Formats: sequence, C-alpha cells, structure tokens
Amino acid sequence: MENQYTTNNDEIEIDLKEIFGLLLSKIWIIILAGITAGLLFIVVTMLFITPKYESTTKMYVLSKQDNSTLTNADMQTSLSLTKDYADMITSRTVIEGVIAQLGLDTNYKELLNKISVGTSTDTRILVITVTDEDPYQACQIANAVRDISANHIQNVMNIEAVNVVDTANIPDEKASPSLSKNGVIGGLLGVIIATAIILIVYLTNDTIKTQEDVEKYLQLSVLGTIPLMENDKKSKKQKKGKGRKR
Repeated sequence: MENQYTTNNDEIEIDLKEIFGLLLSKIWIIILAGITAGLLFIVVTMLFITPKYESTTKMYVLSKQDNSTLTNADMQTSLSLTKDYADMITSRTVIEGVIAQLGLDTNYKELLNKISVGTSTDTRILVITVTDEDPYQACQIANAVRDISANHIQNVMNIEAVNVVDTANIPDEKASPSLSKNGVIGGLLGVIIATAIILIVYLTNDTIKTQEDVEKYLQLSVLGTIPLMENDKKSKKQKKGKGRKR
C-alpha cells in the first residue's frame, strides 16, 4: 500500500526548476504571442468598437430658510439633501423631459444608462456626466438634463436656488475605449495563453527522449547507447518521405 502511494506521488511530481527552464527556453515564443495578441486587440478596438465621449456639467444647489441671510443650518441642510437631488436628476420626469425637448430617438432606460450623477466630497455641487457616441449630442443632453432637473428640484423640494457651476463641454477626446489599456490586456492574455499551451504540451508529453529520461522516469540504468549512422538517418528520412507520398 505504501509503495503504491509512493508511485502515485512520483507520477504527479512536477519539477519546478525544469518547468522554469522550459519557459525560459521558450521566452521568445511567449513574448511574440503577447505582442501579437496586444496588436490584435488594438486593431479590433480601432476597427470594430465605436468610441464614446463624455460631457460634464456641474450645478450648485442651495437651500435657504431665509431670503436675506445664509446660515450654517442652510449649508448643512443642503449638504444632507445632495443625494436626494442626485436621485431626482435621474427621475423619469427629468429623463423623459430631456427626450421630448431634444427629440431623441431613445427611451427612458437607454438614456438613463448614459447619465451618471456624482457629488464632490463635502460640497453641494452636483456633477452630471453624459456618455454618448456623438460628442455634440453628449453636450446637448448634459445641458438639457441640468436645466430640466434644476426646475424639477426647485418645484418639488422648494429650493431657493440651483445655479450653474460649469456648462457642459464638447469633448474632443474619446473617453473609451482605451487603445493602450486594451493593448495591455491583449498582451497579458497572449502571454498567459502561450504559457498555458507550452505547459500543457510539456505535462502531457510522456515520451522518453534521452538517457536522463530513462533513469529519471523508469528508474533504470542505461547500459549503453547505439549511435545512429548517417546511412540509417538517410534511409529513415526516405521511408518517411515515401510514407507521406502514399
């Protein structure tokens, strides 16, 4: 029972040093696979993935209890309600109002997926970002969302002022996809796949090739070796050639 256990352990034993040497000997193949996959990802990104642009606008929401003075309580109230304002910006009333105003050929869910609302840390400034394939349309949507949501917030929350901090910009650089990022991802995948293939071929190949393999895997001593003559090599090559022709 003990011998069988030892045999099973010998069968699954992996020489890490040998594997490292194998990968080192195939390093150029691995590097070439990484470069090829990286370039392929870049080409696919350029030809088949539509670029998207981001346009951003900001607005400042202030809740005043007194028309003449601005107290610390007003500031704290506005800060605590900022998340409520953000939810109202993406409400159905605002989104459908933008669709109607700009005459967009889309629906509520599709347009909502293009809009993101965030807040600057410890401020009452709301940041509205619109992502679209058309940079001009992204700018128009962002401004429309800001204006319609400002009126909606004032009407619903009885807010004193919603002021524009920044109008939406017309983006001149695409936000996604990133050629460099996709190239790196493709390169890493190429390296991983090439390494995996090399290891799988190595681990599944149980052919005895050298004298060291006989001693290592069969645990037998080699008494002698018979060199292969040049005539024997030529005859073997001729036989292989005839076999292929047939």
